[in-house]
Amino acid sequence: MRVSKSGLLLLLFFMSLSLLPAQSPGEIAGPAEPVSLVGITLDELFRRFGAPRSVSAVRGLQEWQDDVVFEYAQGDFYVYKDRVWQVGLKEAMGLRAGDSRAVVSLALGSRAAEQHDSVFCAIDEGSWPMMLRCDLDKLGRVAVIFIYRTDV
Repeated sequence: MRVSKSGLLLLLFFMSLSLLPAQSPGEIAGPAEPVSLVGITLDELFRRFGAPRSVSAVRGLQEWQDDVVFEYAQGDFYVYKDRVWQVGLKEAMGLRAGDSRAVVSLALGSRAAEQHDSVFCAIDEGSWPMMLRCDLDKLGRVAVIFIYRTDV
């Protein structure tokens, strides 16, 4: 059986995860905490949260937009090269999945901008320019919250 180079690398990656010390899963607490997760290295991600529940690839419209996503109970971490550039969460910055569009607008105030089924808000915290995006379902309720770097 012939194994591709990427398949071998993925196998080695998962084998190395088994060498990590056992830890209790980390918590995402505090309003600014999710912002601090953007930009952490893979090493920091694994130390904080341990091995992910699953790892998948997400294909972008163009090749450079492809991501590897590490799924944890706390959220999904989108990685480019060796750093988290985006997190997908059910709760962040005073908002949570299930909140109505009105709650999102009230919480974000005049800084919020709506586009299609999403509400955007620039985040002034952190080392990089960042954005909060709430994707809304057909009922106008928050389905997922993303915090991401806008310069990647």
